Amino acid sequence: MSTVSVRIPTILRTYTGGESEVKAAGATLRDVIADLDANHPGIAARILDDAGKVRRFVNVYVGDEDVRFADGLDTATPEGVQVSVIPAVAGG
Repeated sequence: MSTVSVRIPTILRTYTGGESEVKAAGATLRDVIADLDANHPGIAARILDDAGKVRRFVNVYVGDEDVRFADGLDTATPEGVQVSVIPAVAGG
């Protein structure tokens, strides 16, 4: 199991006590989100929908890779990688 750094968007920092970056552990993104939620209850529900998939208006990157174009929640999270949770911005 690896430890990764998770970048938290401003809108979700109420779950992390205002922290913009937290540590989480897991071999896959699914594990990392579960660990994140264990340490910051409620945050997974803001990232995942009721079906357990990444919400439509949330982008998640492992390193520079958008998980939607990788293996989704099964994307590997190697030691030290940065996971970024980025809410999609509407408008234009």
